[in-house]
Amino acid sequence: MSTFAKAARDAEAAMRGLFPPTPLQRNDHLSDRYGADIWLKREDLSPVRSYKLRGAFNAMRKVLAARPDQRQFVCASAGNHAQGVAYVCRHFGVEGVVFMPVTTPQQKIQKTQIFGGGQVRIELTGDYFDDTLRAAQSYCAKVGAHFLSPFDDADVIEGQASVAVELLAEMARAPDMVILPVGGGGLSAGTVSYFHEVAPQTAFRFVEPAGGASLAAALEKGAPIKLPKVNTFVDGAAVAEIGRLTFKALAQTNPADVLAAPEDRICATMLEMLNVEGVVLEPAGALSVDVLPELADAIRGKSVVCVTSGGNFDFERLPEVKERAQRYSGVKKYFILRLPQRPGALREFLAILGPDDDIARFEYLKKSARNFGSVLIGIETSDAANFEGLFTRLDQVGFAWRDITSDETLAEFLI
Repeated sequence: MSTFAKAARDAEAAMRGLFPPTPLQRNDHLSDRYGADIWLKREDLSPVRSYKLRGAFNAMRKVLAARPDQRQFVCASAGNHAQGVAYVCRHFGVEGVVFMPVTTPQQKIQKTQIFGGGQVRIELTGDYFDDTLRAAQSYCAKVGAHFLSPFDDADVIEGQASVAVELLAEMARAPDMVILPVGGGGLSAGTVSYFHEVAPQTAFRFVEPAGGASLAAALEKGAPIKLPKVNTFVDGAAVAEIGRLTFKALAQTNPADVLAAPEDRICATMLEMLNVEGVVLEPAGALSVDVLPELADAIRGKSVVCVTSGGNFDFERLPEVKERAQRYSGVKKYFILRLPQRPGALREFLAILGPDDDIARFEYLKKSARNFGSVLIGIETSDAANFEGLFTRLDQVGFAWRDITSDETLAEFLI
């Protein structure tokens, strides 16, 4: 067995003093739908509801083995990495300092504090993560603390590989395919490195949020490259630049095996898993399941493992998730209606609506005395095909309208 495979197994064995293996569960619903043998590796059921505590544990374990006098560890994170670091600090009885952006939701701050107990101090600094990261690294340099990277660290990658160790131990044989979410690349790099050595016949697919496809960009460039813009909705995987060490392990990936998941479609997947299976997944945790429709032909008759990487979902976001899912499926649309300023015009519009069309938003945008006023209208319906008839009827009576459902700029300000 190679050095990496042995180190991954040693890391996995050491973790049993911290938490049991996460379940590998066959999902009958998805298996029946795709005519495949589909399993979920439930990292959303770890003690901190994500795989991040694996890398944090292994990195801290190895630092303390080499330098027992190292008593302070630092990270910069507003999410799962912070909670993993806090949990492990409490386990080892060392001091943790977690730097978070000032804009971090209170719920995430409280969860990190609970996991860390009295071992962790939280420092809120910076409006954006880059500012927070610089502050954390500056603090480490000043006081001699050890900085725990969320992904671009050899010991972290080794720790994340424990997912692969457990997965293979829990199956009768190696799966035909493993589907992995990708953010900074720590989980993917560790899993692929382990499989390539002990089960090289297994195929991989990698999934990134469409608004944060840093692996695809790096493969095209031949090296990690910082994306000019990142959609932060999939906060657990929305990384502007994949790690250099993680990319080294993934550099031979076929670009065709890297899939981009639209953020609104991820919302539909989250709702389906919640409503049908009772499984709570955060956006990043749903990535591997989200791409199954695209892979339907490739996985039919095969054994497939989807790594559900996290379940830290704040239910205050549920209305937004539902909204985005409806827009993706086409049963909810927003449009600007140019309404004539004459008696009966509104009644005429209401008569155009179909029996299953429901007004979810109605906002009059008229700013001054004019012959026409603009109205922002949101319509929910039972079937996306109903909108074709609605828009045809609007045209027939001469109402001017504009569909702004997919206009990101207008949606940001108006919806």
